[in-house]
Amino acid sequence: MFTRTLVILGVAAAAALTAVYAAAGATPGNASLLIRHQVRGCHAWSLDGGAFKASQTTTLARGGWMRVVNDDVMSHALVKTSGPAVTYVNLKTGTMMGMHGPAAPGAMTHMGASTKIVFSKAGVYRFSTKSGEDYMPGMKTIGEDNVLRLTVKVS
Repeated sequence: MFTRTLVILGVAAAAALTAVYAAAGATPGNASLLIRHQVRGCHAWSLDGGAFKASQTTTLARGGWMRVVNDDVMSHALVKTSGPAVTYVNLKTGTMMGMHGPAAPGAMTHMGASTKIVFSKAGVYRFSTKSGEDYMPGMKTIGEDNVLRLTVKVS
């Protein structure tokens, strides 16, 4: 009886440790991107508070989502270039310079605007942004404008 109890406790402990390790390495359910203005390259984005770069890559769980916030001095529209269908939810649109009406899916028409992308299917998704004109005249940049690229792997 004592040996049987030890075996059961050992199996239970191993299962608990496996669950802890699996949860620690689990794919995250959501992520955040922040677009900002910069002098060299005009704009870049940061993934979950990391380094600002022109290209970002992340992995999400199926059913996960990503929030994209535009803190740049120009408008951006998030455009899916490949991958399964996604759902865009414009979170904060408001108006800018007298523009009214609903914004297109993925449109971030002013500083502070944000959108959310929901990934319901597994696959590899690729995005870019289409940038508009500067809100404020006289913004100087050095070199060619960065082309923002995003790859999201959903499992």
